[in-house]
Amino acid sequence: AALLQASPSARSFQVDYECNCFLKDGVPFRYISGSIHYARVPRPAWRDRLLKMHMSGLSAVQVYVPWNYHEMLPGVYDFAGNRDVEAFLDLTAELGLLVILRPGPYICAEWEMGGLPAWLLRKPDIILRSSDPAYLAAVDSWLHVLLPKIKPRLYQHGGNIISVQVENEYGSYYACDYGYLRHLLGSFRALLGNEVLLFTTDSVQVEALRCGTLQGLYATIDFGPGSNVTEAFDAQRRVEPKGPLVNSEYYTGWLDYWGEAHASTSSAWVAQGLEDMLQLGASVNMQYMFHGGTNFAYWSGADYKDQYKPVTTSYDYDAPLSEAGDPTEKLFAIRTVISKFQPLPVGPMPPATPKYAYGRIALRKYADLLDVLDVLCPSGPIQSQFPLTFEAIKQVHGFVLYRTELPWDIPDPATLGAPPHSICDRGYIMLQKEYQGMLERDGQMTLHVTGKAGDTLDMLLENMGRISFGANVSDFKGLLGNISLDSIPLSKWLIYPLAIDTAVQQGWPHAAMSKSSSKGRAGPAFYTGTFETPGIAWDTFVNFPGWSKGQLWINGFNLGRYWTYRGPQQTLFVPSSVLYVGRPNNITVLELEGAPLTPILLFLDQPLFNTTLVRST
Repeated sequence: AALLQASPSARSFQVDYECNCFLKDGVPFRYISGSIHYARVPRPAWRDRLLKMHMSGLSAVQVYVPWNYHEMLPGVYDFAGNRDVEAFLDLTAELGLLVILRPGPYICAEWEMGGLPAWLLRKPDIILRSSDPAYLAAVDSWLHVLLPKIKPRLYQHGGNIISVQVENEYGSYYACDYGYLRHLLGSFRALLGNEVLLFTTDSVQVEALRCGTLQGLYATIDFGPGSNVTEAFDAQRRVEPKGPLVNSEYYTGWLDYWGEAHASTSSAWVAQGLEDMLQLGASVNMQYMFHGGTNFAYWSGADYKDQYKPVTTSYDYDAPLSEAGDPTEKLFAIRTVISKFQPLPVGPMPPATPKYAYGRIALRKYADLLDVLDVLCPSGPIQSQFPLTFEAIKQVHGFVLYRTELPWDIPDPATLGAPPHSICDRGYIMLQKEYQGMLERDGQMTLHVTGKAGDTLDMLLENMGRISFGANVSDFKGLLGNISLDSIPLSKWLIYPLAIDTAVQQGWPHAAMSKSSSKGRAGPAFYTGTFETPGIAWDTFVNFPGWSKGQLWINGFNLGRYWTYRGPQQTLFVPSSVLYVGRPNNITVLELEGAPLTPILLFLDQPLFNTTLVRST
């Protein structure tokens, strides 16, 4: 028994500052790793994606843990189903992959609010990613739940987690709060022990490396193909004169923003950069991303670069494994490079998953959103003199309806307007249930209306994803200021937090009778339809011909946002695991601006990523 107890202690993973390398069980070691985010891949597909990564020659995978995916409400934790991070980690071990874990608390990742829970903003003056006591208290209670699940899976304890990242590119954040990093270092050490290798990742800028690193954390860097590899690693050497060279995020591709062209990075370029690094003996997390996956539901984040830039639903990333998990030319180019430095696993690369074009499916209008508020907001509205944010009414994602009445007759067009930065992120406006148009963050902020005193004015506010990178302010959602009519603020609001997903998950509206009072196609409305799979369910892609913008559910599963006219993404990925065999599949669409004359969806066997139709409605 004593021998059995002693055996794990022989396992070690550490930095050798003499030979400038990692030591695994005392032997020099270099990893070639790839990033995969379990939260962007349906659980039934985890094994397929991880096996393909293993067969590509990767020795490790790099994994983020999004805090807000597991603690949706303060103190309420969810680690079931798609959120079962322990099952995911166990699967990596079963397939012989090592893990580089990045538990945050902030992860960026183009994920809603960079993984931080929106409920932190219920304290409006909180300073995120700093020594603010309110922020640290929330972080500590989360780490006390998460890290004990991680500790037994550390390499030293017989598991497969070789290193753990603290925070994420903290040097790119304005706060530069060493007290915060020291606090995290203390918490990680207390909960994970003194043996585990803790590290940071930052870009190669001097300022980023100054603010993002700390004594006691091994400093690594990130850069993409086309960089001068020697110069980039010189930047790491300025903060880590000795130890292994590490690129923790080598970019195989890039993300897409709504309204911009689909990003792509040449395979030859990616392969060459990888080879250059491996020849220097560097360890590389290949890549950011190796498999991107999908921002289902409302999980996509946004960048702030002079303006608000929301990220698309597809997180394909032009990665070596496509959004649907298919090996690409880039994967084989990378695999060829890896084979020059270490033997590849024996056996074939698993094939692309089968796809099916289910064809053209007719939908019908079920109801205008305004006609089903009783279902979407069963608790009824909140009354407030002036508008309240999503955070103030404890709404995290999705939609909130703001309702008031016109205070006087407006025979001639009056200007309905909002102050700058007060529409977060899009506001769909109805007067007497007639759709008037849309106000948008960093876009159109006024609209002309006419009407009578007492007419109902409705504004449906959409959260397009909280900023995950680039801005130093908390990203509150909803109406952040007063809406005015010819510069006079409107008051006496009824505010409806909408629980659309709850209703749809419970089978609405398919179980209900149609309520379509209006045949109109403009403005927010629900459309429904069904289709059957021919005896077997395969992955598919939905195209939205003639639709504008909205949200899609199949069998209650929220597949994310479509935005046909802004692009570039034209299809949503539908994994086979959400489909039924032998009974109808229920489609629910919330179209926000305007449906086509003939509302149909087209199910295709391949994605369309790169068609930006027009820049505005």
